[in-house]
Amino acid sequence: MKDDLKKIVIEDLKSLTDNKLQNLQLSYQFFGKRLGTAPIILINHALTGNSIVSGKYGWWSEIVGINRAIDLNKFTVLCINIPGNGFNKENFNFSVELNLGDIAHIFIKALDKLKISKLYAIIGGSIGGCLTWEMAAIKNDIAEKIIPVASDWKANDWVIANTFLQDRIIENSKDPVGDARIHAMTFYRTPESLNHRFSRSKNIEKGIYNVESWLNHHAIKLNQRFSLNSYKFLNKLLRSTDITRDDSKLESKIMPSKSEIHIISVDSDIFFLPDEDRITTQRLKKQKVKIKNHVIESIHGHDAFLIETKQISDIFTKILK
Repeated sequence: MKDDLKKIVIEDLKSLTDNKLQNLQLSYQFFGKRLGTAPIILINHALTGNSIVSGKYGWWSEIVGINRAIDLNKFTVLCINIPGNGFNKENFNFSVELNLGDIAHIFIKALDKLKISKLYAIIGGSIGGCLTWEMAAIKNDIAEKIIPVASDWKANDWVIANTFLQDRIIENSKDPVGDARIHAMTFYRTPESLNHRFSRSKNIEKGIYNVESWLNHHAIKLNQRFSLNSYKFLNKLLRSTDITRDDSKLESKIMPSKSEIHIISVDSDIFFLPDEDRITTQRLKKQKVKIKNHVIESIHGHDAFLIETKQISDIFTKILK
């Protein structure tokens, strides 16, 4: 699928903290209908994800595909790699101070260069959903439908605390990426999810519990495809999520938008809390924003947006009809 990877260069960009970026290379992929022949959906990937959103190795292949909820017979799907995620092995300058708002500006510039003036929808999961909020706050008319999944428009204290601990693990561990990933997996799932899956079973060959074997597997897998600098950078972007970083309010950022906003929460998510989404929905409804909160019921916590494909597909089918 990397054979389909396309590249674009953003020549000049000034970050929100006045840092200058020159010749920033972005990589991206299209799926489905040829550009200009169908409504366009931008899908923003999660922290350890990439632009392969569909196909044999696609991280959302059960949702994005021919005759799937996001039907490639009907839509053009675009997925851009967050710069620094390492998927394109680009020469990225990790020393430049960037926040998630800067990434949103970069994505909007990329859309301009691709001559995409209006999207049918922006969909994003986890940090991709946070990025979706950031893009909607910057350019209120960017899409007809804004669909953040298992995410939020700001990093609350709980997210900041967990990303702080991730930083500490990265700085102090002998296996920084692997150990940080093991910690992350414990808050991407729930106690019930792990107990239900493993039931204290053991891997006799290895002489350890199966839950330990599973966590080791994820540590090894991430080490194979994610550099330390990339993981640190994406973790930093996650904690920087805040569409009100300029001391404005949520309402003033979102109220000018005529888009439909569809927040998708997971009822057991212990990372991006569903209660926060309910509060956001109530606040914006009072301002007559077209907004709805859809809830996935699952024991699996945050990662349910990758696991509960039937529920997510049903929600997307209704939203995108």
